[in-house]
Amino acid sequence: MDRALEMQVFCTVVDKSSFVGAAEPLDMSKAAVSRHVNALEERLGVRLIQRTTRRLSLTDEGRQFYHQAREVLALMDQAEEAVTSASPEPAGVLRVNAPVSFGVLHLAPVWADFMRLYPKIELDISLNDRQVDLVDEGFDAAVRIARMESSSLIGRRLASTRMRLCASPDYLSANPPITTLSDLEHHGAVAYTNFSSGNEWHFTGPTGPESVRTRSTVRCNNGDTCRSITVGGGGISLQPSFMVSEDLRTGLLVELLPEYRSVELGVYIVYPTRKHLAPKVRALINFLADRFASPPWTE
Repeated sequence: MDRALEMQVFCTVVDKSSFVGAAEPLDMSKAAVSRHVNALEERLGVRLIQRTTRRLSLTDEGRQFYHQAREVLALMDQAEEAVTSASPEPAGVLRVNAPVSFGVLHLAPVWADFMRLYPKIELDISLNDRQVDLVDEGFDAAVRIARMESSSLIGRRLASTRMRLCASPDYLSANPPITTLSDLEHHGAVAYTNFSSGNEWHFTGPTGPESVRTRSTVRCNNGDTCRSITVGGGGISLQPSFMVSEDLRTGLLVELLPEYRSVELGVYIVYPTRKHLAPKVRALINFLADRFASPPWTE
């Protein structure tokens, strides 16, 4: 079978959360949809979708394959469009959403270069940590930092960032030592309230996955505030490397228990559809992919 078709069928099943729902947009029968997914799983030698009478759910392998398959399909579309049509010059209003901290630290410095490259594009940039609905709120694209679960959006991975456990030297000198993961329970945590796992922090250590329940003394929905409190000695925190890598290099912060690695997140550019992608959106995707090919926060 056609490998690209198998990927498209699989991604559509995930997007529609059912084989029946995928049949109509693919113009196939339910049996044909099922046959393509079965063939894909058999060829890969792994189960991608768990099927029950009530719902479908992705396995870990399925989730990983889904994100990569979507990127491959998007790149295939880009390659075809590059040789089959002369795209008009990117122009018009380009509405972009991004998280506050990432937008200030890493996107703000590159926008002037983007504007010089594409003088006919008018940028409309919105920064907030709320996950906006691109279609309902009229955004052309958004930068998101997350584990991209299945959704109807198309995403291209730009880079990755790891959550790093850290504290300031002043805090560490004034409080009991931290030598084991369980020691974290006795320290005050500076908690970012949009962190999906809440006070339950997850790590992979020398013996495998472990978690610890922390006690937050500060809670805030803004990463810059959490970082500043941590640098000022207000407690321990779990912060993304894109925010604290420079603090760790200069010694403003110290990484705790480096043998325990926390969650790694993807930095994505997402957009509602890859069909008839506007030149201004394609320009943005390619520009950011190039700029973050070697991200400045890389360890």
